[in-house]
Amino acid sequence: MDHTISRRSFIKALAVGTAIVGFDPIKRSWVTTAQAAPPDTSIRLPRLDGELVTDEASLAAVADDYGHIISRTPIAVLRPGSASDIMKLMRFARDHDIKVGARGQGHSTYGQGQVAAGVVIDMSTLNKIGQIRHSSVEVGGGTTWRALLEATLPQGYTPPVLTDYLDLSVGGTLAVGGIGGAAQRFGVQVDNVLELTVVTGEGKLRRCSARRDRKLFEAALAGLGQCAIIVCARLKLIAAQTNARVFSLRYSDLATFTEDQQTLIGDGRFDYVEGQVIVSDGIAASYLLEAASFYTPPTLPDNGALLAGLRHDQSTMTFEDKSYFDHLARLDPVVAFLTQIGVWGLPHPWLNIFVPASQVTQYVGNVVANLTLADTGQGPVLIYPVNTERFGRPLFRTPDEPVVFLFSVLRTAFTVEIAEQMVLANRALYEQLRPLGGLRYTIDSVPFSPADWQDHFGPVWEDLVRAKRRYDPDNLLTPGQGIFL
Repeated sequence: MDHTISRRSFIKALAVGTAIVGFDPIKRSWVTTAQAAPPDTSIRLPRLDGELVTDEASLAAVADDYGHIISRTPIAVLRPGSASDIMKLMRFARDHDIKVGARGQGHSTYGQGQVAAGVVIDMSTLNKIGQIRHSSVEVGGGTTWRALLEATLPQGYTPPVLTDYLDLSVGGTLAVGGIGGAAQRFGVQVDNVLELTVVTGEGKLRRCSARRDRKLFEAALAGLGQCAIIVCARLKLIAAQTNARVFSLRYSDLATFTEDQQTLIGDGRFDYVEGQVIVSDGIAASYLLEAASFYTPPTLPDNGALLAGLRHDQSTMTFEDKSYFDHLARLDPVVAFLTQIGVWGLPHPWLNIFVPASQVTQYVGNVVANLTLADTGQGPVLIYPVNTERFGRPLFRTPDEPVVFLFSVLRTAFTVEIAEQMVLANRALYEQLRPLGGLRYTIDSVPFSPADWQDHFGPVWEDLVRAKRRYDPDNLLTPGQGIFL
């Protein structure tokens, strides 16, 4: 084995005065050219196509995430130039008991992708998009859904399901599930994966699919990074329409609102269905049903057929025609504004939970009755149904009912102290939901113990344990989730 670092990494490191040449397993620190005499115990690194960095700015960047609540500082950041770099790092990590985690866009909210005193892999460098073939495309795990959409739309294709926020990485959402307004029709993003290329915790590069190495395939999809790092994915594509007619329907009654939402996903008349709770202090909450029908002129949606039988407030109904891309990128102006005024960089102790349809009116009604703008930090509150029969990946956990509602209180906290209070409130709401058969969507800010995780995975817990032992036997991957301590 070649035990030298790459020429590119060496030259770049010299520019700031040092180069990483090895690792001291006794001090658990990196050895650089700045040291007069490297320790006798130091071990040289394998050659890399990318670079391994330890500068303070790089470490600080990956010690944080969108939640801005948890902070864990690693000892190095790998910016891989190839999947081979990740293989080499994992083998090196196994030899020296170094924890490793992959980071896409860092949009988790409670330290899930952070690695204290370990190595974080910055996956954004693996962002190649391949050619579209047979209604599918192969992309690097660090590719954002926005970049993918910009590549596929000119050729008339789109991923079936996209998250509301497009600047998430493919590998990141596939590790958790990936849900959006089209999930009621096509399942979540992990249900639309045809094949994966992963690096396991053993440092092995493996291709897997539903027909080839199925157990690894299922352990990687919605597996919270516990068994493998997704370096490449072949994704299903469908024909894209050019336009979207987006309806906004208002309701004053929660039961009527949720019943109409279930009607829409039951008959499939809309391509996209979501909804919001409109919270206003001192005024009863109202509800906004958002639904879109995708089309390509000269064919136009039939408003009468789309709205037939719904019980919304007809006097306030509005609709808007826009391009398909503009509908999918509808959060861009909101994000730009929140970034400009500094809110995007504040703590975000989000709550994302799945509520069984049989419990939604009572549970959500009780929560909303006591919810104030201070509780949310004026962040949005989402609620919309999905058909669980569309979900096929065992580790993507939802309640055991045909229809469940994603209920998301997307809180913003203006101080760390408020963030901590919101996290406690999230845990309390989860505790109220658990006896009703509810579950978390695990991108949120709810403290979980290993026992909680066992309860969360329920009937597939032993499958995950076996997969962990098989593919990450040294328990090195993604410690920030806190599943296997």
